[in-house]
Amino acid sequence: MRGLTHRAVDAAAGLPAGTTSAYLRTRQALLAALVRRLVELDQGELRAMGAQVRVIRSAAELAEGIAVLAEHRLTGEGRRRSLARYACAVESVRDPELREILVPRENAARSAVRAFIAGQGVADPEGRTISLLACVDGLVFDRLVGGGDVRPDEIRGLVATALRGPDGVDGASG
Repeated sequence: MRGLTHRAVDAAAGLPAGTTSAYLRTRQALLAALVRRLVELDQGELRAMGAQVRVIRSAAELAEGIAVLAEHRLTGEGRRRSLARYACAVESVRDPELREILVPRENAARSAVRAFIAGQGVADPEGRTISLLACVDGLVFDRLVGGGDVRPDEIRGLVATALRGPDGVDGASG
């Protein structure tokens, strides 16, 4: 985060010195703009994924979709954005404006996951969706900082737990 300066942004973008500070006067404004852009890119990506898979038909299909997203977040541009997102998340602990920007948003992919979980008769599909996606996020973070890939069996296990419940019994109500 210390490397995020107006001068560094100008240099990376090939702009004349002072250009960024003319639009974003303070470092706080620069940081908020970065976080907004990260959220915009992530939401666009998740909308596109959700549009491709409007209806999830099986736990295996759900696990495969999540594994594709997790792998994307560990490689190439996805890796760079993930590292930036986590650095911004740590920064948001002390900054309510950043925390508000980073609040998880509704998108087509999240809706598809929740609809599948609800369709399985699981109690509290919203809570289970949030827990599942938080676990996947933690798994991606672990692999970013510790190295390695996300294994398909890990994702299948997370999906199975979301459908079954943490106590090992069917999460369906009634």
